[in-house]
Amino acid sequence: MAVLQVLKGLNPGQVFALDGEKMVLGRHPDCDIVLDVGAISRQHAQIIVAGDEYYVEDLHSRNGTLVNGQAIQGRYRLQENDRLKICDLLFTFHRQTPGAPPDDGQADRGKALMVDDEGTAPSTIMSKLDISSSEAGLRVSVRPEVKLRALIELTQSLGKTLVLDDVLHKILDSLFKIFTQADRGFVVLRMTEGGPLVPKAVKHRRPGAEETIRISRTIVNQVMSTKEVILSADAASDARFDMSQSIADFRIRSMMCAPLIDSEGKALGVLQIDTLDQRSRFKQEDLDVLASVAQQAAITVENSQLHERALVQQRLERDLDLAHQVQRGFLPSSPPQISGYEFFDFYDSALQLGGDYYDYIELPGGRMAIVVADVAGKGVPAALLMAKLSSDVRYCLASEPRPDLAMNRINATFASSGWQDRFVTMVLAVLDPAEHQVTLVNAGHMPPYWRRANGEIATPTADEAGPPLGVIDDYAYEAVSIQLAPGESLCLFTDGISEALNSAGELFGLTRLREQFLGEALGMQVLGRQILDGVRKFVGAQPQSDDMCLACIGRLV
Repeated sequence: MAVLQVLKGLNPGQVFALDGEKMVLGRHPDCDIVLDVGAISRQHAQIIVAGDEYYVEDLHSRNGTLVNGQAIQGRYRLQENDRLKICDLLFTFHRQTPGAPPDDGQADRGKALMVDDEGTAPSTIMSKLDISSSEAGLRVSVRPEVKLRALIELTQSLGKTLVLDDVLHKILDSLFKIFTQADRGFVVLRMTEGGPLVPKAVKHRRPGAEETIRISRTIVNQVMSTKEVILSADAASDARFDMSQSIADFRIRSMMCAPLIDSEGKALGVLQIDTLDQRSRFKQEDLDVLASVAQQAAITVENSQLHERALVQQRLERDLDLAHQVQRGFLPSSPPQISGYEFFDFYDSALQLGGDYYDYIELPGGRMAIVVADVAGKGVPAALLMAKLSSDVRYCLASEPRPDLAMNRINATFASSGWQDRFVTMVLAVLDPAEHQVTLVNAGHMPPYWRRANGEIATPTADEAGPPLGVIDDYAYEAVSIQLAPGESLCLFTDGISEALNSAGELFGLTRLREQFLGEALGMQVLGRQILDGVRKFVGAQPQSDDMCLACIGRLV
């Protein structure tokens, strides 16, 4: 895979994979490669893949793009080791990750298989070395000259990349340089908390050694649980490994295995090397070196894993930001304009994606449908369900002349979609401005508040509400009609309004919400802001706990 490697600026040695047909570089968070430097344009340049060739193109940036010191115009074909400069950042282009062996099927990268070994023979392990962590850090007594040799080797080879696969193979490359007698090596990692052990990197020294390495789960588990480096000078006759096919089948004469301990003292996995040459068995001083290598390797592996998680999180955040914009696109861009009426609406999700939903839908005869719904749950599943629901609601309202029949059809469609334990509460209000009549249908939602001309607050549909959508697939919903007199208003809301929490864990509640309607009749813009201000004042600095949606309809005096 082609990459750009940072030479200057950002994190020198950091590698950006060029794994798309077009990769945009710039300061904007939506770019494929985000370069958060003030002098860099929002979309500064792009890398384009055409067949087997890679081209760089400046996107009319403010400060230009240079290749090998020359400003480029149009597309420029990149060659191996070309230097790409964007403001103060300097990169080199490589068709393959620097330092990684070519993935050409050679025996250097083999296969490994974890196997379960049996047997309880007493161990004849020649030597152990404890590298478990403590408050003072990793404890290991290693001679300074030996430790320095290992650390220099690793620092030179591992300090240039944070890509986990490259890191692991560099570790094995370093071990094979330090331990010239090693014939094979591998790294096993536990990729997730409580997850299985997975062979992640394998190396053979001898050409044509393509057999699959069988890794003893017993040995690996022992090393990880005790956090000790172990050395067996003659593994083939070691009683501890009598029943281990991974030793017997491949005539391993000597082996060393070390745990990889992270900064919190947890075992990430192990690295092991072995030799088939009985004349070049590992010795105590080799164990000392491996202990040092394991410490440095563990730090590098942990950093690589953190880097990969950060990249995944960054991509997820970008996807969620885009999904948030798409979801907002499902909502009305502005309230309807109907003579003699005023509207107010508000929507705010607790997370980037929410499950609340509202819409205005024009119907035949000059009527207007106002829909407010609350999908059970939050986040991506609720947002996907909401997108599907918004389409179904529009279709069913266009297909059925009566609001109650439309709700029946919406419910049947939802129930047949296989959402299993998901459900939706919804209230539908159809306004006929010519007759000043509102027809309401309620599917398990909180009843709207109707402020009458005399100042009383009524809750139509409180007695006629049916179950939420998806609970009973053939339920027949009832419709309730009211007349809106001049100055009267109707407010539809979700429970994110009434159940907003303050720092003491108290709910805003329906009583406080009802109080916002009392007193002098207000215009919808003033009433809507008054409700939201009341909720915000009650909640204070407490984070929003649920999606909030509000839609108000008022007849002008």
